[in-house]
Amino acid sequence: MSASAADSVAAWPQAARFIARWLDLRERVDTLLETMPARMSVSDRARCQHLVYGVVRHSGRIESALDGLIAHPPRFATRAVLFIAGFELIEAANSAPEDGMVAKIVHHAVEQTKQLASPAEARLVNAVVRKLAPLLAQPAPSKLATAEVLAQYFSHPEWMVRRWLVQYGAETTRKLLEWNQTPARACLRWRDAGTPPPDFLTPTEWPGYFEIGPGRWTEVEPLLKSGKVYLQDPATRLAVSALELSAGESVLDLCAAPGGKSLLIADTMTAQGPGGQIVALDLPGARIDRLKENLAKITGPEVALVQADLLEGLGKILLEHNLPTTYAAVLIDAPCSNTGVMRHRVDVKWRLQEGDFRKHPKQQLALLHAAARFVAPGGRLVYSTCSIDAEENEKVIKAFFDSRAGGPFKLEHTELSFPWQSGHDGAGVFRLRRVT
Repeated sequence: MSASAADSVAAWPQAARFIARWLDLRERVDTLLETMPARMSVSDRARCQHLVYGVVRHSGRIESALDGLIAHPPRFATRAVLFIAGFELIEAANSAPEDGMVAKIVHHAVEQTKQLASPAEARLVNAVVRKLAPLLAQPAPSKLATAEVLAQYFSHPEWMVRRWLVQYGAETTRKLLEWNQTPARACLRWRDAGTPPPDFLTPTEWPGYFEIGPGRWTEVEPLLKSGKVYLQDPATRLAVSALELSAGESVLDLCAAPGGKSLLIADTMTAQGPGGQIVALDLPGARIDRLKENLAKITGPEVALVQADLLEGLGKILLEHNLPTTYAAVLIDAPCSNTGVMRHRVDVKWRLQEGDFRKHPKQQLALLHAAARFVAPGGRLVYSTCSIDAEENEKVIKAFFDSRAGGPFKLEHTELSFPWQSGHDGAGVFRLRRVT
């Protein structure tokens, strides 16, 4: 959607404020959007999020174009207007724009600058956005483009593009970059087995998962509050499916916050039969409230929440809570680079550092070693990430089996989801069975 006379009165200025803060302080986008004024309408909130996500997703390309037009960057309020106008120009260039669309985007940006900054800065915006339009209408680079050119056009750090070119090759890297630059479709999982989903939800190719069409949020909100649905990408099912759950089992869900996988574990077990126990663990902190909220939606299995560090005496803590110290199924959904979910988490690429791919695997291996201690003989241990990087997936599993801790286990199942192939978020999933 490009700027027009029908644009929301509230959404555009609010988006500009968020973008100004992001440009200045690089706050996490999800944290920014959580501060959206409660008085904003559903449509305004959706439009604001669309603008913020779009700017952050394309910020590298927009900034590169602006750098060639402005010698001295204006203050952040005016820069935010320029970035939003830049995103709208990209949208217009990628669609079949109506006549005069560029002029409308320019006019809208100028009027917003008068309100958010000053008439003098509005004159600057008028001149810059007119020159920005042809720069952002340039076609995508050729298949033989360099990492620098690809990084600039597809708005990714150059070091990241170089890394992917080495790991995946030119053709696959291009598919990944294109995937990351397209808006994520909103999916949910239908939880109410006794009621058919409403017609306004579009079935996906993954059973139980539905796509939310535009303009349907007012109808989805009551379903969320009632617990009939849960917002969740279909990639989540891979790790839970790998657990091979049965009715009445004990399950330990490590790194459980915000609780989406715990909820899916519970629903899967309930479908198998009555009983069972789920112990959800995570570090104390801001995410615990969301975990508590989601665990409260579980019916069927017994549920226990443990706030503790997996790497620091968890066995003793479980005993103190009168909870088992071994489990039929253990899930460790390890913190990772999030390279498989960049379409949803649009600012991840700007927060990642090259050194993270040395730091994360060390932490992940330590967590996997710790999780293995709580698997009962014959039980299953599932290691999962939302990364598509071998350093955080296959190489962590190899390091585990190269160590003494891997002796009692065998690798039974491996599944790698690459988003440009699967059509949903990326993930790495590995099931290990304790054989002794």
